[in-house]
Amino acid sequence: MRVYLVGYMGCGKSTMGRKLASILGSTLIDLDHYLEQKYFKTIPQIFAEEGEDGFRRKEQAVLHEVSTFDDVIVATGGGAPCFFDNMDVMNRTGFCIFLDVDTEELVNRLTNAKTERPIIKGKSREELAGFIDEMMEKRRPFYEKAKYILRGKNITPAQVIKIIREH
Repeated sequence: MRVYLVGYMGCGKSTMGRKLASILGSTLIDLDHYLEQKYFKTIPQIFAEEGEDGFRRKEQAVLHEVSTFDDVIVATGGGAPCFFDNMDVMNRTGFCIFLDVDTEELVNRLTNAKTERPIIKGKSREELAGFIDEMMEKRRPFYEKAKYILRGKNITPAQVIKIIREH
């Protein structure tokens, strides 16, 4: 079994992934961390050396790799679904679930996050909301290609498990 969690940063992919892996006895793979470990470089280093195109090609390669692993929960990077054949691979090889959280909740989560995210550093709440809306306008068509969509600010592991058990 493979479960892929997709959605915008702050939607809960990593948190949900940890909970699901614990409940199901699966292995959590955070795709960004996996990529960094495989290439012995941080994502900012890869961007600096190879640009976004180089990063996205590496991201696609590791996605294809983990799509052959058994019994994994994959928390993807927010942009991963938007490039190449990534959504097709995820839909074809596992349960691809879009965690759809509204802008207001994303702003709350990202504003209160303990982990600093360089892409949003220094933005006011209003600027952050505008930035999220702009990014979601571009990314939503890709995210919505997921076979399964869960909406709301309190998505639970039980909802994901129900999808897995019923399909």
